[in-house]
Amino acid sequence: MYTLKKSLGQHFLKDEKICQDIVAAMPVHDNMQLLEVGPGGGAITKYLLQIPGITFKAVELDTEKVEYLQKTYPAIQGKIINEDFLTAKVPYEGEFSVIGNFPYNISTQIMFRILEWKEQVPVVVGMFQKEVAQRIASGHGNKDYGILSVLFQAYYDVEYLFDVEENAFNPPPKVKSGVIRCKKLKVPYDIANEKKLFTLVKAAFNQRRKQLRNPLKGYFDKEMLQDEIFTKRAEQLSVADFVALSHKML
Repeated sequence: MYTLKKSLGQHFLKDEKICQDIVAAMPVHDNMQLLEVGPGGGAITKYLLQIPGITFKAVELDTEKVEYLQKTYPAIQGKIINEDFLTAKVPYEGEFSVIGNFPYNISTQIMFRILEWKEQVPVVVGMFQKEVAQRIASGHGNKDYGILSVLFQAYYDVEYLFDVEENAFNPPPKVKSGVIRCKKLKVPYDIANEKKLFTLVKAAFNQRRKQLRNPLKGYFDKEMLQDEIFTKRAEQLSVADFVALSHKML
């Protein structure tokens, strides 16, 4: 078989119904390109390999798991990229969707990496530690709402689909999990300067308990800082508010 590596945040799904539900959450169409991140022991990979009419690849850092997958699922030959997803090159030309039971210790970094590829990625279906899934899906005015919520929702419509209990895994993690689906916005926000938006959101949430006037004073002129919006805290602003503010930055 294979060994579990805690250093890679490995918890493998054993609940077949959950595996099937995750795969079913991905909209499929002919000739689509699909990338699985962190296939591990192949819990959802075996179902993904059965989808007709698509091109499939998987990225897996752990060489032992790559060898196991190649022995267990011959159909995966030539479809595994044995690299770190966080440093791997874009795996396809053109659009591709992303799916995975994402390693919990790097799941936030995975989402920021996907944001770098957002022009090519129309759909993401992923399982995360529940609090991370809630954070990505959270709306403004909620304590879970933060940097990742705003930056991902600036480009994607995020749905929280379902919870996954600890006993669905081997070994059981100490936390519950959650599955989300992110679809590219049909009507995108008017983001004039992406770098400014990212800078604004990160600065605002780095001092999330303070009125925005404090963390953002270096990014707007004094007159602008008198606007009522700067008396609010970061979590009170919608994605649209942040986008609009980014247009007025120095």
